[in-house]
Amino acid sequence: MKKVWNAVYAFLRRWHRHLLAVPALFLLMVFIKLFNFSSGGQVSDEDYRSYFVANYKVFGITIPKDLNFCGEQVPVTDFTVREALERELLINTYWQSQTVLFHKKANRWFPVIEPILKRNGLPDDLKYVVVVESGFSNAVSPQQAAGFWQFVPVTAQHYGLEMTDEVDERYNVEKATQAACELFKDAYKRYNNWTLAAASYNLGMGGVDKQLEKQKSGSYYDLYLNEETARYIYRILAIKEILTRPKAYGYQLRTGDLYPPIPTYAVTVDSSITDLAAFAIKQKSTYKILKLMNPWLLKSSLNNPNKKKYTLLFPRNGVKLYGLDEQDDAAPKTDSSKYITTAEVLADSLSRTPLYTVQEGDTWEKLAQRFDVEAELLAQANKADVKLPPAKGTQLVIPKR
Repeated sequence: MKKVWNAVYAFLRRWHRHLLAVPALFLLMVFIKLFNFSSGGQVSDEDYRSYFVANYKVFGITIPKDLNFCGEQVPVTDFTVREALERELLINTYWQSQTVLFHKKANRWFPVIEPILKRNGLPDDLKYVVVVESGFSNAVSPQQAAGFWQFVPVTAQHYGLEMTDEVDERYNVEKATQAACELFKDAYKRYNNWTLAAASYNLGMGGVDKQLEKQKSGSYYDLYLNEETARYIYRILAIKEILTRPKAYGYQLRTGDLYPPIPTYAVTVDSSITDLAAFAIKQKSTYKILKLMNPWLLKSSLNNPNKKKYTLLFPRNGVKLYGLDEQDDAAPKTDSSKYITTAEVLADSLSRTPLYTVQEGDTWEKLAQRFDVEAELLAQANKADVKLPPAKGTQLVIPKR
């Protein structure tokens, strides 16, 4: 027996390095296998292309048959009109981030602009001009046009907007809207046509006059114009169409997604304010809020030697707005029919991803039978191994068949 053990011992001493290589090789193969499994392997170009085609869809745009601007019919059967309109509808439908912001901001600012248009006896459609001009922002163009309505200095002053080192009323939405109303009324007197009046807001009345005479035409839709003005009315029409019928263009927004109008109170002053920050604090507000609500104030003080009356706005609820019980009863109500409702969400099973919390005794097979889905698909959707039971308390995503 001793001879046998001696022989075994001698064999192990001679071959132990080679014998250790076998389990090491085995472990290496297991590791490679596990790595390949976890990484999912290389997806072929053909499979990836098929996956892309199956999951990515882009839709064309249907052109409305009955479309008007300020009650004036748009000749959509004219191929030049139809294709120009389609271009703007496509751009604004699929530029989702910008158009969603238009929806949000329109809910806040249209209630400010609409009453001023109505008070001046002007068509409601003119409010869409401000969206195309500035997107509800106090932008400044290379031509130094500024504010929501993008007035250049000479036109702003012609229509009574104050512009000094400390005050620029182009940034006062109410006053700038009133000035725009005066401009629209002057343009309509000249053309007796709202489409041309709106086009002149971009090109200027002198520019429109020149083109009407040169081309011997009386219709915007028949004019050959520079690209910006040639697209101008179609941009307005596209914005009107999408903001009026968001669901028809794929925008499934809730009323709660929109920016609410800001309930305000006014403070009238007829003297200088040496420190606007201190003035804001006296109103239980902040300098930031004062400047945001009154962007026409250009500096940190207001010099007013002529005792002119200025009206400053502050939020009625201070700096708060969202999640408040208090509502502004005077604010116009949002047209909820344009936006998605809870009932629509619940009725559309494709819009929901059900979740389930794993209970004691649950198995993939039992859950698959309960939710009418294959066990392998259920496990795959939750990045789990179907051969291992789901852990109690885990939240599972239940995929559609």
